[in-house]
Amino acid sequence: MSMVSEFKEFAMKGNVMDMAVGIIIGGAFGKIIGSLVNDVLMPVIGKFTGGVDFSSMFASLDGNSYASLAAAEEAGAAIMKYGAFLQNVVDFVIIAFVIFMMIRAMNNMRKKQEEAPTAPPEPSDEVKLLTEIRDSLAKG
Repeated sequence: MSMVSEFKEFAMKGNVMDMAVGIIIGGAFGKIIGSLVNDVLMPVIGKFTGGVDFSSMFASLDGNSYASLAAAEEAGAAIMKYGAFLQNVVDFVIIAFVIFMMIRAMNNMRKKQEEAPTAPPEPSDEVKLLTEIRDSLAKG
């Protein structure tokens, strides 16, 4: 079996295709969460912290003072962007919490399905016919 045919067989397996779909949906989900954090939550957090914008927080490692992150980057200064790090930590916590809630809801639904009593299967036509014959013999 050639390497190309082995790769084709591997790539066409259901698990690989499911994983690809999951990665694509995960990327789109990441953009939604990123927007939630940047456009909804961070302004609120910034308001509570006195209007501080986390994404623009930085420390200059060359000892000079810069008016803004953009000015430090333009000057080519070595900077530590700890605000970007804080932003990513908040993103991670929110994504992890949302995934936890989704998995929890799915597990609860699965438990309810397992706990729900299943109705006994309906008897087959032969069993129904034999039951009718038995009942009519019992009467007569």
